[in-house]
Amino acid sequence: MAKPKLDGVVEAVHYKPDGQVDWVRTYLRRGPTYSDYILLDRQTLIEHLKAGKRYFAGERIPLMASTFQVTQPLRVVARNGKDIVVTGNVQAEQDCLEGVPLI
Repeated sequence: MAKPKLDGVVEAVHYKPDGQVDWVRTYLRRGPTYSDYILLDRQTLIEHLKAGKRYFAGERIPLMASTFQVTQPLRVVARNGKDIVVTGNVQAEQDCLEGVPLI
């Protein structure tokens, strides 16, 4: 299977008490390699996803530089006039990054 083309890998998530994503720890693609981890707030993540950037849930493979084990893509779904961030085909009423570890 070919590697998916992606713009970033989300490694961890922090939720607000109301269940919305507060921020995510992500690695952004920089040409053939990736940045150090960067914290993106919810609004910035949604803007990137709506602009067509492809983010996947995943984790860095230890001692393998810019090599990641990725699982599911992140996407923005509109429900009741609100944007919801989910992974894969999850049907949720609030943000749900299934498979992404909590911080």
